[in-house]
Amino acid sequence: MLALIAMPLAGCGERDEITLGASLPLTGKLASAGRYYRDGYQMAVEQINADGGIAVGATRRRLALKIWDNESDSKLAAQQHEDLAESKINFMLGSYSGFDVLAGSSVAQRYQIPMVQGGGSAARIFTRGNKYVFGTLPASDESFRSTIAMMSRLNPQPKTVALIVGDDPSGIGVANGTKALLEEAGLELVLFQQYSGRTPNFSNILPLVKAKAPDVLLWSGPEAPAIAYIRQAKASNVSPNLFTSLSTVGSSASFLATLGKDANYLFGITPWLPHNGLKDKWFGDAEQFARAYESKLGYAPDYHVAAAVAAVEALAVAIEAAGTEQPERVRDAIPRLDFESIYGRIRFGATGQIVMPRTVIQIQNGQIVEIFTDKLVNQPLYPVPPWSSRS
Repeated sequence: MLALIAMPLAGCGERDEITLGASLPLTGKLASAGRYYRDGYQMAVEQINADGGIAVGATRRRLALKIWDNESDSKLAAQQHEDLAESKINFMLGSYSGFDVLAGSSVAQRYQIPMVQGGGSAARIFTRGNKYVFGTLPASDESFRSTIAMMSRLNPQPKTVALIVGDDPSGIGVANGTKALLEEAGLELVLFQQYSGRTPNFSNILPLVKAKAPDVLLWSGPEAPAIAYIRQAKASNVSPNLFTSLSTVGSSASFLATLGKDANYLFGITPWLPHNGLKDKWFGDAEQFARAYESKLGYAPDYHVAAAVAAVEALAVAIEAAGTEQPERVRDAIPRLDFESIYGRIRFGATGQIVMPRTVIQIQNGQIVEIFTDKLVNQPLYPVPPWSSRS
């Protein structure tokens, strides 16, 4: 078990710290995503502490982190959330993975410890009447709304869609929401398939994609199975008629580095890009933050990192607004938050989930290009050529 504790400021004792706890997949199959949250949480805590900590009434308090490695094991993650609660942490930061966040949020509710997390987006997390969980990722059932809106602006216009999702809570949320959005847009869903997140294999799905020959393929899931899917699709020479959009495209530098030129033409979605118009009192703006982050950690931040930073900032602002670290008063302050951050505007909806649109992006010559918000921002490479026609 790996524990990472922020070092105290000179002259401050442990009693002066407010401790944020998290169980993260730092080893195992989800480790690449887990490190984004670890690094994002640490970057935010270090910056807030360097700025003098947070004002709690008439005093200033520093933040500390207690992070444990759940080894990408959901059972261990559930137990670690219990152990963190018993260890008397003040507040919880979430894990990556809908299963882990569901388990952690139940613990947060039972122990009445506010949790602000950036790793779970499934509606199921937020529709169980849990008053102690808040999320900085927008709803998974809205994931492809902007992509579907973009389709009506393309020439030729897509008419048929295949949808492939994981079997986790987020994937189920994506499936339910996307089906409704497709029906609303008058698009035909010709193929719907789920894959196992624990043992992803697409050998049975790819022949179905080839047989149905959809205009568009919408694919949802974590980075590792996304990479596996693209590699298997290329090997089988399977692609839709017009384009493929993956929820993971552009989510990390490692995704692009691993796939290389095979990432070109892929569409994706993101709630965050490092624009200098996104500002906060700790980092200046998102562009400055991204430069500082890459300089310190050796890789560019993605929206997972920004969502993690936003989770820490939300707790810091809520504690300051409450004037105390008393859990119930901080919990009551979180739904009233409305502030600017390097992630965007932080305000939570009625269920505790952030309200934030997604931007459509495309990989062009190895670079992330912003394509569509509520209008076409840049010209997409479209229609996308089949694998056999690419250099």
